[in-house]
Amino acid sequence: MTDEPARSAARRPSHARVRLLEVADELFYTDGIVQVGIDRIIAEAGVTKATFYKQYGSKDALILEYITGRDAAVRQALAGLAEDSPQPADVLAALVDAVVADTARPNFRGDPFLNAAAEFPSSKHPVRVAIADHRDWFSGFLEHQLRTAGHPQPGAAADEFYLLRDGAMAGSYAGDVIAATSAFVRGAHRILAEASTA
Repeated sequence: MTDEPARSAARRPSHARVRLLEVADELFYTDGIVQVGIDRIIAEAGVTKATFYKQYGSKDALILEYITGRDAAVRQALAGLAEDSPQPADVLAALVDAVVADTARPNFRGDPFLNAAAEFPSSKHPVRVAIADHRDWFSGFLEHQLRTAGHPQPGAAADEFYLLRDGAMAGSYAGDVIAATSAFVRGAHRILAEASTA
């Protein structure tokens, strides 16, 4: 007989690790990854420097967990959309609504993956590799939904949808939210209409 509850508890991250990631997630997104130093994260998390290094070892490890955590959250959210709306056109329409709602948040600062990519110019950096993996997965998700919806060119349509979404995220943060999201909604609805008339 094995002690499964004890082993499960041992696998759970410590409170300090969770708190450090929560603080880093907020600060990296709002103020920028390079701009935020370890001392600020440690102070706002209420832990010691020794605890930080015990949990993460380096800022790079924390940054990578921030990116992979954001990736996991997006995957979970999109899986939820697909579960709630079995029809692929409804999934994509819900995604459009979610993007528009995201840009309306008071603390919205654009897409966290695009922001992070801008701070790490080398495509070989682990952060950029993780971002590329995320974007490949997201693109594949869009293509699958569009193919299932019957779009005649699901790959090209997925690329266009993703680019429109990126533009909405960047344009909403840097410029006119209404103009950026309106263009995204128009473009996305046109792509969905192409699927419905195929």
